[in-house]
Amino acid sequence: MKKSASASSSSIGPAAKKQKPNEPEPPVEAASASKTNDNYVALFKADRKATAKSVLDFDFKKKRVRVLSDAKEVEEGKKGVVYWMSRDVRVQDNWAFLFAQKLALKNELPLHVCFNLVPKFLDATIRHFKFMLKGLEEVAQECGQLNIQFHLLRGNAAQNVPEFVQQHNIGAVVCDFSPLRVPAKWVEDVRKALPLEVPLCQVDAHNIVPVWVTSDKLEYAARTIRNKVNNNLSTYLTPFPPVVKHPYTASSQANPIDWAKVLDTLEVDRSVDEVTWATPGYEGGVRTLQSFVEKRLVKFNSKRNDPTQNALSNLSPWFHFGQLSVQRAILTVKSYGKRFNESVASFCEEAIVRRELSDNFCFYNKNYDNLQGAYDWARKTLDDHRKDKRVYCYSRDELETAKTHDDLWNAAQLQMVKEGKMHGFLRMYWAKKILEWSKTPEEALEAAIYLNDRYSLDGRDPNGYVGCMWSIAGIHDQGWKERDIFGKIRYMNYEGCKRKFDVNAFVIRYGGKVHRRK
Repeated sequence: MKKSASASSSSIGPAAKKQKPNEPEPPVEAASASKTNDNYVALFKADRKATAKSVLDFDFKKKRVRVLSDAKEVEEGKKGVVYWMSRDVRVQDNWAFLFAQKLALKNELPLHVCFNLVPKFLDATIRHFKFMLKGLEEVAQECGQLNIQFHLLRGNAAQNVPEFVQQHNIGAVVCDFSPLRVPAKWVEDVRKALPLEVPLCQVDAHNIVPVWVTSDKLEYAARTIRNKVNNNLSTYLTPFPPVVKHPYTASSQANPIDWAKVLDTLEVDRSVDEVTWATPGYEGGVRTLQSFVEKRLVKFNSKRNDPTQNALSNLSPWFHFGQLSVQRAILTVKSYGKRFNESVASFCEEAIVRRELSDNFCFYNKNYDNLQGAYDWARKTLDDHRKDKRVYCYSRDELETAKTHDDLWNAAQLQMVKEGKMHGFLRMYWAKKILEWSKTPEEALEAAIYLNDRYSLDGRDPNGYVGCMWSIAGIHDQGWKERDIFGKIRYMNYEGCKRKFDVNAFVIRYGGKVHRRK
């Protein structure tokens, strides 16, 4: 008898246990954690255990899953299920991993995890690969403890994943979701190359509300998507069940991984090395989340736009690499709602609505990183001012080395180079000045994306592309007062920054200097 790969099929498991929306809302005892200084890793583990014994006892939302293949069922005689991990590099709090285990448990099969490592990816440097690989090493160790085989594949996913499926007689493949072109092509190429009888199921484990559930079209702005996201939170913003020790053992063991050797064989720029402030992996992300809610959440609403204040979550690297679930962060932050209501609301707007708006943009607009993806009004206004005189015009090398006349801009660029991050408010100023100082808007957008992708730990991300497109091409914004170069694109300037925060203090902190051309 065949068993279905669809989350909606009754053959997957027993009748789902009904849960009330958002219950239990906070992680177990999370609200008291700041008083007891409890370890959030342990708290979250207890929360998962209290939520359900395993994913089989949990009301898994079937709309998180899309079956991409013609095959819908796991055939008899197969030897395992594979979770092809890519965007969401964590074991727990991962809907794709949970669905893969659900499928494996219902079909009484071993569970494998495969990560396909490419030796080079866009403008990623050794900084990004080290962060990712250290997180993967943590995943591999946890998989071993849970009787789940972790396999590191190298090279072309379209070849490697189908080959693995055939060699191990795999019955189904589960993958996670990214709206970006390159990962989407990986999925499509694998789909085409898989044996016809093997289902390919995709799970949006990155967003709280799956992209395809929120909207079936490109949304114009935050105001058009906000209610669509928020109206679905009662269904999707739930606690997580645990990924448990898997009861079915694979007949063959995964090859051991020499992580140092893997790092040595990468074909990437090694001049941009890792940062010291961010510890990669799930546990490092949880510690950063704990420090945020205990120390910085109180001032997030009032101080988040002041680059001289330590008020931000700093969670974007772990979100980007999928090492920490946004949903876990939201559940934790919301448990402080009575104490820090305005900060909680502000964080939820940014981490839920704005983030999911970015995924929507990249999913439904394949020109998410070039001016062809801009609105008609924005392209027209930039064209109308294409020949405006630029008082300053800098090369990409001058921008990269922070050699402009603007000490604040230089300090922001130096922060990104040194720390792998830039304060969110200054990212907007930074990108808009690149527009002002570039020969063409196309050149400005390319430079902003290149620099962000090269130095920021959260580069090559929907948020990064949309941030650059918002600043330079007016995406998710409106037309403003017309002025030189910018046209109707929203303008920002140095004096406006001085009114918001102590510019000199920030400049001194990062060593920004005024550079005059001789």
